[in-house]
Amino acid sequence: MTELGIGIGWRPEIAEAVEALPGVDWVEVVAENICADHLPDSLTRLRERGVTVVPHGVSLGLGGADRPDPARLAALGEKAVALGAPLVTEHIAFVRAGGPLTATPLLEAGHLLPVPRTRDALDVLCENVRIAQDALPVPLALENIAALIAWPGEEMTEGQFLAELVERTGVRLLVDVANLHTNHVNRGEDPARALSELPVEAIAYVHVAGGVERDGVWHDTHAHPVPPAVLDVLADLTSRVAPPGVLLERDDDFPPAEELARELEVIRTTVGGRSARAERVGTAHQHGARPWIPAPRRAPLLIGAGARVSGGPMPGSAPLAEAPAPRTAARQRLAVTQASLLSALVAGTPVPEGFDTRRIGVQSRALAAKRAGVVAKVAPELPEILGKDFRSAFLAYARSRPMTGGYRRDALDFVEHLLLAGRPEDPAARRRLTEWWQDRSGSRPPGRATRLVRAARHALVRR
Repeated sequence: MTELGIGIGWRPEIAEAVEALPGVDWVEVVAENICADHLPDSLTRLRERGVTVVPHGVSLGLGGADRPDPARLAALGEKAVALGAPLVTEHIAFVRAGGPLTATPLLEAGHLLPVPRTRDALDVLCENVRIAQDALPVPLALENIAALIAWPGEEMTEGQFLAELVERTGVRLLVDVANLHTNHVNRGEDPARALSELPVEAIAYVHVAGGVERDGVWHDTHAHPVPPAVLDVLADLTSRVAPPGVLLERDDDFPPAEELARELEVIRTTVGGRSARAERVGTAHQHGARPWIPAPRRAPLLIGAGARVSGGPMPGSAPLAEAPAPRTAARQRLAVTQASLLSALVAGTPVPEGFDTRRIGVQSRALAAKRAGVVAKVAPELPEILGKDFRSAFLAYARSRPMTGGYRRDALDFVEHLLLAGRPEDPAARRRLTEWWQDRSGSRPPGRATRLVRAARHALVRR
């Protein structure tokens, strides 16, 4: 197991600050935000200084009903090799639904959504994880996610679900203590119980982040300071095991470097007594707790020009438990339930039976707001052209237009929607918007026949 130390999430907006922060042992980068053949200069400088860089994926959707996309897996593996990373990480979540398994349009959430803790979902997840482990050039660790909503009819607690996932696949865990706190507020789940049920020795590293509570709902924003309640969960975790690494996440509303340094110091202090606590855990093992048994490594994989790196389970993981691959019927059942939920969230279809309608509304609005924020970042010209009308116009568009591709495609579709409606009313702004759309789409705005086809497609999505 690689000892990582104390780290921080690398983001372009704070790249210079991260390079200058004292005591940063390692960084984590969102994998989808970099190219393997053109790494940001800041990451290159960090690597030259000996700082470990771990790619953190957000788009595989290993908890979805479909098998992992080989192209996405290959891209994640290439980034791991380019960064010289000791492992890669992803999430226990689904991010898209629909498609061939349900004979419905494919929908993108643009967000990490919770997997139902059922036998069907666990069987599918385990097979998807094995596929990913076989394809990736380095070991994989998976993160528990934050959730606003709970699935009806769940058969396991979060700790039980994760423990069986580890036992059956040998995958390591990225435990996000902020997400455990989020699920405590939003779903009434006890972080201490989750930690007690986890094989904590399978932890590859830990995430710490801030959020905010509004109307009794905790929003895992990564844009606020880490609250004491999250630090309490971190302290509980470190009383059970010495995690190889702990990382501060910050994705928005970035504070001055001095404030980031103070947060890192608080985290370091919280983790500081872990050696004594880990010794107590070792004593507990001597009195009957199950020790962590190493598993054999899989055969090395050949990557690129003769490079030999090893994927499969993390070294020191539990033995892989043999289990049958999920039947197609299990994938189809999961596909139908996930597509129904996602359609309710992004396309305005009826809320599936058993879900909290109010919470679905909160999640739906949060997804639309996130779409608006990300589109404003990937296409900053749009808020400039539309001014104060950008956000309201985008949210109105998002209510009836689910995202079916990435955020750049979403920005193009939004502008096309406005132009077809003769908006904005100001001729100069409409001309600038038309030029923006033409520069990026490579064609003229669609004619009447194309508009009719697209209207029919959107109508089918809303059924």
